[in-house]
Amino acid sequence: MPKNSEKSPYSSVTIIDVAREAGVSYGTVSRVINNSPNVKMETRERVKDVINRMGFVGNRSARSLVSGRTHMIGLLIPDLGTAYIGEIIRGIDIELETAQYNMMLYTTHRREIKESGYIYSLIQSGVDGLILILPRNPANYLEKLRSLQFPYVLVDHQGIDDQGPAVGATNYQGAYDATEYLIGLGHKRIAFITGSMDLGCSQERLAGYKAAMKKYAIPLVKEWIIEGDFEMSTGYVSAKVLMSFTEKPTAIFASNDMMALGVMNAVRDIGLRIPGDISVIGFDDIFQAGQTMPGLTTVHQPLERMGREATLMLIDMMEKGEIKTGKIELPTRLVLRDSCRSFPA
Repeated sequence: MPKNSEKSPYSSVTIIDVAREAGVSYGTVSRVINNSPNVKMETRERVKDVINRMGFVGNRSARSLVSGRTHMIGLLIPDLGTAYIGEIIRGIDIELETAQYNMMLYTTHRREIKESGYIYSLIQSGVDGLILILPRNPANYLEKLRSLQFPYVLVDHQGIDDQGPAVGATNYQGAYDATEYLIGLGHKRIAFITGSMDLGCSQERLAGYKAAMKKYAIPLVKEWIIEGDFEMSTGYVSAKVLMSFTEKPTAIFASNDMMALGVMNAVRDIGLRIPGDISVIGFDDIFQAGQTMPGLTTVHQPLERMGREATLMLIDMMEKGEIKTGKIELPTRLVLRDSCRSFPA
């Protein structure tokens, strides 16, 4: 092959090929790749020119060699099994496509022990930044990320990292509005199923529920506040427990739609009607909330927009080389469907 022939961007060009073509050592190419200052400008430009001519520019490796970045972001999520996660990822994907970035996805399956290991694996793999959705135990590694000045954004994890960049929604206000709506319908016996209480969003939703109950001087019943974990099966089991009490609640507020759907299944299995016998309300406004019968009244969380805002924030930090602080908090709103009714009827 002639020395200056172009290779396909899909060919297996190696760093040794680049060094040979540019007439420099492997070490010199490595220093160009890593943006080392110890390379003469003329040599640096010659190496970059060879990288372009040999077909590296069309892929991730090429961009890394030319710009010192991979144009790859790492995404850490708890699971792939919910519409909540899917909507956020959809927003992330839209902005990454626009900015011509790629995504490397890791799933923790909600196991805290995996988080730190995956974070360091992503960094070592060469990603330019990280988006962390509902991380379980970020305190273990956020300080390290900050010390490295490594770009990251938290999604829906308020109350854990006040220093770092984060995107969330008005969880407290959303839960307050939902509880106030039930009270306005005449309900006083309102049960609440929390999310995982190690998450800031769960803490804020519980606080919003309690604040609305306090404002209207409605006493809290300890047994009617059940700790959940955002899983449908937990909503089902929790509803069975709540409906076994002699004095039953007239409304159940679940901290997310998946648990609310589980509640609705349990109520039907018991032989009761929604909303005839009991009102049910959720949080998130996932696609299934509008498809079930009856339609689930819920708190709309702008999930896709949360993913987009987190991605825009991260790309801005990566492009400018500046680590931002502060949190974007997007508004929630109540979506009224058919799963709640006035009490007494």
